[in-house]
Amino acid sequence: LVSGMYASGKYSSRGPALIPRMKTKHRIYYITLFSVVLLGLIATGMFQFWPHSIESAADWTLDKRSVHDAPVVRLPVSSPIPERGDLSCRMHTCFDVYRCGYNPKNRIKVYIYPLQKFVDELGVPISSTGLSREYNDLLSAISDSDFYTDDVTRACLFIPSVDVLNQNSLRIRETAQALAMLPRWDKGMNHLLFNMLPGGPPDYNTALDVPRDRALLAGGGFSTWTYRQGYDVSIPVYSPLSADVELPQRQPGPRRYFILSSQTAIHREYRAELERLKEENGEALLLLDKCSNLSQGAASARKRCYKGQVYDYPQILQESSFCVVLRGARLGQAALSDVLQAGCVPVILADSYILPFSEVLDWKRASVVIPEEKLSEMYTILKSIPHRQVEEMQRQAHWFWEAYFSSMKAIGLTTLQIINDRIYPYAARTYEQWNNPPVVKWSSVNSPLFLPLIPPRAPGFTAVVLTYDRVESLFRVITEISKVPSLAKLLVVWNNQNKSPPEESLWPKVGVPLKVVRTKENKLSNRFFPYDEIETEAVLAIDDDIIMLTSDELQFGYEVWREFPDRLVGYPGRLHLWDHEMGKWKYESEWTNEVSMVLTGAAFYHKYFNYLYTYKMPGDIKNWVDAHMNCEDIAMNFLVANITGKAPIKVTPRKKFKCPECTAIDGLSLDQTHMVERSECINKFASVFGTMPLKVVEHRADPVLYKDDFPEKLKSFPNIGSL
Repeated sequence: LVSGMYASGKYSSRGPALIPRMKTKHRIYYITLFSVVLLGLIATGMFQFWPHSIESAADWTLDKRSVHDAPVVRLPVSSPIPERGDLSCRMHTCFDVYRCGYNPKNRIKVYIYPLQKFVDELGVPISSTGLSREYNDLLSAISDSDFYTDDVTRACLFIPSVDVLNQNSLRIRETAQALAMLPRWDKGMNHLLFNMLPGGPPDYNTALDVPRDRALLAGGGFSTWTYRQGYDVSIPVYSPLSADVELPQRQPGPRRYFILSSQTAIHREYRAELERLKEENGEALLLLDKCSNLSQGAASARKRCYKGQVYDYPQILQESSFCVVLRGARLGQAALSDVLQAGCVPVILADSYILPFSEVLDWKRASVVIPEEKLSEMYTILKSIPHRQVEEMQRQAHWFWEAYFSSMKAIGLTTLQIINDRIYPYAARTYEQWNNPPVVKWSSVNSPLFLPLIPPRAPGFTAVVLTYDRVESLFRVITEISKVPSLAKLLVVWNNQNKSPPEESLWPKVGVPLKVVRTKENKLSNRFFPYDEIETEAVLAIDDDIIMLTSDELQFGYEVWREFPDRLVGYPGRLHLWDHEMGKWKYESEWTNEVSMVLTGAAFYHKYFNYLYTYKMPGDIKNWVDAHMNCEDIAMNFLVANITGKAPIKVTPRKKFKCPECTAIDGLSLDQTHMVERSECINKFASVFGTMPLKVVEHRADPVLYKDDFPEKLKSFPNIGSL
């Protein structure tokens, strides 16, 4: 007020005020009007952007998942009942794919009906349990996924909020009437029901008994008699222990027990047969049952007993290589999920059972299926499986659980993905995507196919020198290699079991770590073993008689490999030719204009290929190489070319290595039968691979100024290329 008076006086002293002073009552009016408008704008903004539950009636929101708040729908006795279910239904006869339409993401849209509480005319609910926790989790996962839509007109697939997971809790007739009352039921067309526990006493049907017209069924206990191939989806029976028990990671390998049976409700004939197997094989088989001395409840469900000894369940499953999963009253058993979680290979004895997600999952890689009548031969059958295959199956079993069984979310979204692949087959997931773990974890080794374009120079390379007893030549090779700037480590593979390596004091003094590895057998494949000592991405394989390569040539070879980390980069080139007269492949080592192989007597490659050579080489090639003491380099060329589809890169003009010290006595390559056997190697490997993967090229890699008339001292690699 004081400042206002001062301003008024100021204006009057200089002349009439330019702005007449606002009357008090008008000022209050405008301030009030401005405040109302401002508050209105703020309220509108908060309504627009503040999270709220005022959504479309179709949206599946948190507020609508409570049965207590759901609207009650009374079912008249005369309500229509759907037909039993058409066993002839297939996607092209009972599913309207045109409703799905084309969309750029090739993804179906799924609509979930709002939750309603269905009761009969007397007010009795159609289900004794209402909405189960498992079905609530399933619907929540779908509503949070990219499949979900709250626009019923855009939906391709409809999921009722009627919980039919467990038939034991349902009133069959009334549940069917509730389904028929759904506004878009249309004889079940494009509707999906989830059921894990079908049938009931005494016959326990293998599919849901609720009449459902043409609806698709994701069922947890299908047999070949009730499963509609390519229409229904076989799903696992969810195990509550998946959410309640977290098992520690267990590496694949031998376990304390060979076979374990942990199911409690086994038919007496099967249990008698298992008891007989136990008598025959003793400690190799552990046969568990429920604990009679424990009170019934949640705690007893996690215990198993054998002759008074109590075991924790499902932890005990991790102590066995194989775990028996026998059929009970129902074909589908929650024990299968527990077994997979433990990384135990399930031995499934349930004739006619459609395994979960078998439309896309290759169960031969993760389980053993044995006819029930061959239960007595189970031990013999399992003993015939090689140890390495058992380890692969253990690894695959746990991954199947992790990806497809571990939660209701995993089960629900896998089911929708399978249906999605049927509707958009051109965008479907491949066999490899369904069945191969996303990352092959080999001691954190990455495939060079996914390396940066040019790996950094700093780490350098590890030189792996294979030797037997040519000590003098070996020391010369070490001395020459140690001059290469990018050398990070020297690894000598001592392949002589009858003679010890020289004493440490006799070895050349080099500026990088030098490690000697002694092998247990004299095998050529030892040069390609993935030794833990190899810490760099790049490996230089070099023989103990390659004394003619200069440090410039080796450094330049490493620089070339950095630009092509998925290739074999080597010095001497070789070629394979087709002999029309003989009708087979021929190995060529003379001067030609083409090259399809580089010898690994001196070659750079990525250490990932050591893992592939040792563990993933097709057929019996690795054993054949070791038996013939020849062609390990050709085998590596085949392997890399088959994986990458690319030719090797030859560096510098070297065609042959001249080795004055090498004689026919110590040099394998000088044997008269060598060339003939090399040709036989190519034909043998081509037969095993089923194709000829080697690629022919007509170029090599040289330094930029290699042939230029330029002062040698200004070239990066002056000492290169002379024969």
